Amino acid sequence: MAVRQKAGLRDRAPGLEVARVLLVEGDVAARLTLQAVLEASGYAVDSAASAPEAMDKLEHDEYALVLCGLHADTRSECRRVVDHARAQEYKPATAYLTASGLEAASKREGSKTGRLLIEPQEVPALLTKIADLLADRAAGRERRNMRRRHAELVSVN
Repeated sequence: MAVRQKAGLRDRAPGLEVARVLLVEGDVAARLTLQAVLEASGYAVDSAASAPEAMDKLEHDEYALVLCGLHADTRSECRRVVDHARAQEYKPATAYLTASGLEAASKREGSKTGRLLIEPQEVPALLTKIADLLADRAAGRERRNMRRRHAELVSVN
């Protein structure tokens, strides 16, 4: 059995740990673009092109966040990945990625907007949402640890 990276973190430099993200996206261009944006923002990113590949990665490594691209043809696959992630002992944060804002803009403005995978003005909002998800996950983990320590202390006394 492979040894997992601890708690969804990976060392970038001595003493510096960054959040590990698993990006699940079947569309190659979208996956590579999102991976580049996340890595440029300081996250350690692993990617998977399919549900089976993602579930295998979840079995061998720990991730702070699992992001799953949600398209009409992959909704059930995404759901399988998210359910599998939520079943992991380390409880990663999970989120679905949608392109609904881009699709709506594409319909309003013609094909020009449809060519962009991520609108420049959407990048800060995406990164803010990801940071919020990771912060919520860290806070939840700390609350669980505190409850466990409290229960241990109560049982000792």
